[in-house]
Amino acid sequence: MAKAMNIQDFFKQFPDDDACLEHLFHTRYGESPACERCGVIGEFKRLSNMPAYTCNCGHHIHPMVGTPFERSRTPLQKWYYAMFLFTTTRNGVSAKEIQRQLGVTYKCAWRIAHKIREYMGWVDGDGPLGGPGRKPVEADKAFIGGKDKRGEDDKAVVLGVVERGGEAVTRVIPNRRQITVENALFEIVNPGAMVATDEARAFSNLTEIGFHHGVVNHSRKEYVRGNIHTNNIEAFWLWFKKTVEGTHVWVSKKHLQNYLGEYEFRFNLRKQGHLMFPILLQSFPRR
Repeated sequence: MAKAMNIQDFFKQFPDDDACLEHLFHTRYGESPACERCGVIGEFKRLSNMPAYTCNCGHHIHPMVGTPFERSRTPLQKWYYAMFLFTTTRNGVSAKEIQRQLGVTYKCAWRIAHKIREYMGWVDGDGPLGGPGRKPVEADKAFIGGKDKRGEDDKAVVLGVVERGGEAVTRVIPNRRQITVENALFEIVNPGAMVATDEARAFSNLTEIGFHHGVVNHSRKEYVRGNIHTNNIEAFWLWFKKTVEGTHVWVSKKHLQNYLGEYEFRFNLRKQGHLMFPILLQSFPRR
């Protein structure tokens, strides 16, 4: 099994900003890109006075444009190292830890962490799960964050779906009403999928709207009935809540989807941990 990059490997491959910029350039434009202006192949050279490459005809390529690094005054190597930290830990990285590791202000560290989470969620995507001929999916709601107050429920409602042996998709939804949950499921799960849930009323109509639906009644201490259970999605929620509590203490509703996207990325590549960092680096879209 391939090994994930360690810190020595990181600094060997990315010793400075120039090495990071060259990697970014070749990752986004190829080893020998053709000039969009004159058509000549492989003639781009690094400019000395700016983080860009130029062709003999004067056409420039700016590798950082269209990435989280664009307009950032933080050195590119520090961005790369922050991404390395995010992809080599199971429990996430706090802004305070980024501040300590990179030697930047807390405000800068928070922005870096926020941008990386946002990008991890974008890279991972929300591909539809399940469907005819595929494994069952498990769906469950979670209530995250907020502060319990008498007569007031201000926790965020999140719908989570896991395809057994496959990927997870989460979605912050405005409320727990049946129509809201069903609409979110239509976006996440393919028609005709086998969906396992608990006995919550929000899932009671899934058979009528085109899913094969199996239920376990947790209120009656029923957790497995044949192939019907929600153990995988519940394990995802347990991992997410414990790591958020241990690493971040608390997250706001405003940014909750970004944190969920980060943990989806990590969960969905759980069997290929050595690919997390390369995938994140190689997925910047070319302008």
